[in-house]
Amino acid sequence: MTDWVLAIEGTEAGHTAAMILALTAALLHALFGALQKGQYDPWTSRTAIDAALLVLSAPIALLLVPWPPLELWWVLAGMVVIHFVYKVLMAMTYDRGAYTVVYPVVRGTGPLFTVLGAGLIFGEHFTAAQWAGVGLLLAGLFGLSAYNMAKVTVDRATLVPALGLAVATGLMVAVYTTWDAWGIRAMPDPFTFLAWFFFLTAFDFPVIAAVRGRWRRPDPALVRLALTGAVIAFGSFGCVMLATRLDSVGEAAVLRETSTVFAALIGWVWLKEPVGPRRLALMSLIALGAVVVEFGG
Repeated sequence: MTDWVLAIEGTEAGHTAAMILALTAALLHALFGALQKGQYDPWTSRTAIDAALLVLSAPIALLLVPWPPLELWWVLAGMVVIHFVYKVLMAMTYDRGAYTVVYPVVRGTGPLFTVLGAGLIFGEHFTAAQWAGVGLLLAGLFGLSAYNMAKVTVDRATLVPALGLAVATGLMVAVYTTWDAWGIRAMPDPFTFLAWFFFLTAFDFPVIAAVRGRWRRPDPALVRLALTGAVIAFGSFGCVMLATRLDSVGEAAVLRETSTVFAALIGWVWLKEPVGPRRLALMSLIALGAVVVEFGG
């Protein structure tokens, strides 16, 4: 698998594979977000998922892939800090806002910051058509935010701080996407980076819960959620990071934001949150902007 990734990196086949990986990440990330906003509070859900990730990723990182070179351990250390901040902000956001309200803001804000960061760090540049796609995405984002401010009734009392936290979380999405893209490109074996990413970033919430005496004996439903979330996380984060190794960081980040449409459907069908045709249309506009970015290059 490593040889295949290295062989198609930077080629047309790599571009196609990156597009498929980013779309797969979009669907899986919407599912992953819904798990944190479902039956349990987001702190419990995230702690349980991290515990499952720790158990499942440990043998892969320690036994199956080459260990990271010593000179790149600082990259992994920075990755742990960045993802911890992101997870805390994400949990705080879900705590205060309805899933279909805050999720599009997080996912819509993230790619804008990522595109700017990719231009500065990786020298990537968008065409005029791609910037038009970014404009469509932002129009959907701000239109959705305005509509939610006027119409939403779920978690209304905490809507304003929830939207503020969602924007801050979107910024951290851009930071971790750019950092992880740099890290997976710097690592000789991309699967070393992926395995150690899941292993090292899964320690924080379980350790904090244990230290604070908040560790609970999991019931069968929480165990199922943890294992399901861990498997989805492997697919979601793994796919998008491989996409950034194979092709443009900015394009992968923007295309992943088609997850807003999946999020709308999940929130409506699973979480029983009202969506309505106007909000669905605005979420679709965000996804359309992502598609224009992909095919306008």
